[in-house]
Amino acid sequence: MFLDQHAAMHSAAVGGNKMSAAERAFAGVTDEQMRVRPREDLNSLAWLMWHIARAEDIIVNTVLSGRAPVFDDTWMKRLGIGRRDFGTGMTSPEVTELTRQIDLATLREYRDAVGLRTRDVVKSFKPQDWEGQVAAEAVERAAADGAFGARREMLVKAFPGRPRAAVLSGIALFHSAGHMGEAATVRTAGGFGTGV
Repeated sequence: MFLDQHAAMHSAAVGGNKMSAAERAFAGVTDEQMRVRPREDLNSLAWLMWHIARAEDIIVNTVLSGRAPVFDDTWMKRLGIGRRDFGTGMTSPEVTELTRQIDLATLREYRDAVGLRTRDVVKSFKPQDWEGQVAAEAVERAAADGAFGARREMLVKAFPGRPRAAVLSGIALFHSAGHMGEAATVRTAGGFGTGV
């Protein structure tokens, strides 16, 4: 069931769902439209895609699986950015700057790589991997890698002790779904409608 829902949060290349929320949010737009911030209180589609991908990568890999994230120095260089966090707490000028500088083709590749890795991780889960709570050490490891940026203190306290299955679903499904709704707002406010 998780994998079916996850497919709805990713491109058809990841989950095979041509009508996914991700396809409706991020397909059928130009690079220029990906960079539009229709209002200062709205993020760009590019920022939303980056944020969703980074959050899933950090939580699924570093926090829940105890492995290195997909994102590394090579990805950072290819993306053309200098941030390791997932953007919570960024200022409006920082959102604008990331939106302007990020390489969009590489961003799409990175998001797909994260989605494919999540599917591999979940397919390899044993029953005990769904159980238990998030370990404080895993969250501290992510924080030490710069994953939480300006909200480090808050996030280091937020995740430990939470049920692993709830955090996995919360980040890879519900967090993504919420931002897909935001993407629909950006597309509407920007005048380029919804996709698919």
